[in-house]
Amino acid sequence: MSSIRSVLMPMAQRAGGATGDPAIDATNATTAGTTITAAAAGPAPKVDTTIINQMFYNYIFIILASVVAGLIVWRVTLESVKYVRTLACLDNDTQRYFILPAQHWATFKKGFLYAPIFVTRHSREFKLSAAINVGTLPTRFQLLFLLAYLGTNVSFCVLSIDWAQPKNTVFQAVRKRTGILSTVNLVPLLVMASRNNPLLKWLNLSFDTFNLLHRWFGRIVVLEALAHVIAYAYQFGSAAKFFATVTEVGSMEFYGFVGIVAMLTMSIQAASVFRHAFYETFKYVHIVLAATVLAVIYIHLARLAQQTLIFGCVAIWGLERLTRVSKLVYRNIGAGGTSATVEAMPGNACRVTVQMARPWAFKPGQHAYLYMPSVGLTTSHPFSIAWSEEAEIPAEDEKMSVARHDILGIKSTSMSFVIRARTGFTDKLFKKAEASKDGKFYTKCFAEGPYGGNHMMHSYGTVMLFAGGVGITHQVPHVRDLVAGHASGTIAAKKIVLIWTVQSPEHLEWIRPWMTAILGMDKRRECLRILLFISRPRNTKEVHSPSSTVQMFPGRPNITSLLDAEVDLQVGAMGVSVCGGGALSDDVRRAVRDRQHISNIDFVEEAFSW
Repeated sequence: MSSIRSVLMPMAQRAGGATGDPAIDATNATTAGTTITAAAAGPAPKVDTTIINQMFYNYIFIILASVVAGLIVWRVTLESVKYVRTLACLDNDTQRYFILPAQHWATFKKGFLYAPIFVTRHSREFKLSAAINVGTLPTRFQLLFLLAYLGTNVSFCVLSIDWAQPKNTVFQAVRKRTGILSTVNLVPLLVMASRNNPLLKWLNLSFDTFNLLHRWFGRIVVLEALAHVIAYAYQFGSAAKFFATVTEVGSMEFYGFVGIVAMLTMSIQAASVFRHAFYETFKYVHIVLAATVLAVIYIHLARLAQQTLIFGCVAIWGLERLTRVSKLVYRNIGAGGTSATVEAMPGNACRVTVQMARPWAFKPGQHAYLYMPSVGLTTSHPFSIAWSEEAEIPAEDEKMSVARHDILGIKSTSMSFVIRARTGFTDKLFKKAEASKDGKFYTKCFAEGPYGGNHMMHSYGTVMLFAGGVGITHQVPHVRDLVAGHASGTIAAKKIVLIWTVQSPEHLEWIRPWMTAILGMDKRRECLRILLFISRPRNTKEVHSPSSTVQMFPGRPNITSLLDAEVDLQVGAMGVSVCGGGALSDDVRRAVRDRQHISNIDFVEEAFSW
């Protein structure tokens, strides 16, 4: 009996010994006495809850690892198909074999992979007013994954619990499960929040998708932490004394109480309506609250095995921040540093040309984060790289031999962006450029990246690129890359169609120098057509077509008619990419889905939610 008591007493003290509440202490004493009496009467079959909790602890990581492994296999398979298709189509002008769709794959893409939850709405934001944005909806595929993961977590919280046991025992089991799972889910939550996440490249998933998962994993963490606190309150108090017990929890487990308060605050201030209205404030408050949560949860988990997970979370966060700083230092320090020229353009936009301190290898579809201390001291924002050029730097020493200069390969990289004025940083940037002499100013700049650029269009015989407004910055590099690849015979593309919708002809000035360079490229007329739609022309005389390959139209494009026209004369597989407003993206998505069983069409959407 004494040996049993020596084992049980420390456990009782750890799980809820003297609380200062006579009623609760009496309940605990009665429960402990009952347990000791039962143990003295004889051993009873009992499931080791520690082993079960550890099992669920491991299963979460096994499930996540399995999902990652499955997506990597999927990525390798798709990339292999694209690579083989590219090789097979290099000298094939019709590519008939790749026009017909695989019916089962087409059904999957139409019904799940590309499908919004309901009919059409996915990227178009829900707005209660011009200033109140409540976010967007995930796709069906994303929703199914989130529901499956949420269901898995709920199952792990309630499985193998004997609900016929005393209330204290049941709530103790629930408390432990929810606490463990909330802590375990912090690891993928931190991974998905990082822009230097290697899974972005391995899985070929966009940062937008990871941002969506980050938000929903965060909600799961908060719900499990809240369930953990409620179970604790019910374990040591009745429902009638719930609020009094929560106060008691605050004094007994102060750091855990601070953690749940910080989590609930984060979940409220991260809501779309607040996040979009006060993004800069949200970002820094979010970071401070996240650091607070990790610190207090670490203390709360003292002497528990799950405490090591907090080390992992801190390591992930610290390594990601170190990577950012390293990139900034490497890309921008030396050779006079990185500088930017900012020009005010029509339509409340700026054209920013960044002269990099070091050469930068650029791929279509990439973006970079720009820091301009003179405009926003601590702010950084992602922008699509619209154009990139490399030029040899003349040798300062005239005596340096040409051969030595060639060997050193000294080059200068410039990158250009088009930034539309919205609020905050972008608005300040435009106003400063507009107020400067000649509508232009020079400033010190830091560029972090490159990021993205995973969706190449080389394997498609027909490529349609849709852009709305400044979304053209994502498509211009693809146009240049595809035209150059067609001229050299290294890609499958035979037909390239760029459809750009702008409000005014003045907006064409944003990309005029780059488009002039593309129109002068070798074999451009053989493969490229450009369709410009002016949605708000002042008069019809503004809308005129320069040539048969560059045409202008008033109004908005009819996505269905444009897609049907290309399907009728399709060469090989078709790749459709869109970058623009939510309404345009949803219209293109719907048109592509409706034609999945007619033709082999893949859909790529470039979006960046925040």
